[in-house]
Amino acid sequence: MPITDWPTEERPREKLLMRGAAALSDAELLAIFLRTGVPGKTAVDLARDLLNRFGSLRSLLKANEETFCEGPGLGKAKFTQLQATLEMTRRHFSETLLRGCVMENPQHTRDFLTARLRDYSYEVFSCLYLDNRHRVIQFEELFRGTINGASVHPREVVKNALVHNAAAVIFAHNHPSGIAEPSAADRHITKRLGEALSLIDVRVLDHVVVGDGVTVSFAERGLM
Repeated sequence: MPITDWPTEERPREKLLMRGAAALSDAELLAIFLRTGVPGKTAVDLARDLLNRFGSLRSLLKANEETFCEGPGLGKAKFTQLQATLEMTRRHFSETLLRGCVMENPQHTRDFLTARLRDYSYEVFSCLYLDNRHRVIQFEELFRGTINGASVHPREVVKNALVHNAAAVIFAHNHPSGIAEPSAADRHITKRLGEALSLIDVRVLDHVVVGDGVTVSFAERGLM
């Protein structure tokens, strides 16, 4: 049965308009993105097949172009449309964060850092440079690879803080394993960076570890 023959309240688009996007299942949201099905299957049926094929909505969103385009009903046009949508989401979080003091709404900061870092397949160490009112000056990805004393260089962090005339910083890095629990190396490098930055009167406000849909704040854990 085509979706147009479904009861109005069960059609994904109408359901979204009546109840909001949060009321939709992953398959219903994906069906709206797909717009149409394939012969013998509605967009919702196709969406369910794709979720089963990729294992989850996130795995589908993370797929590279070749893997994505192998899915039935997908192709280069859908891939570019998806990438544009994901980038708009990242920029939305970025603009929200830049409007005010990051300490006034820590959740905005976490949302932004999660959007930027969680989908990397390798560790990325980054920094939010803040002014004396804790407003964002700049976000930078500084180092890539395993986060330890050899790969994160305090000298570079101090130099960049001076370049941006930062009064404070928030560090962040991702754990590709999806587990956001800070490691001993994470705690060690945070201590080293804090000591180095204190020499130029720059405060380290937090270090956020980004996992799979979860973040851990050093400040909230009392690790700063």
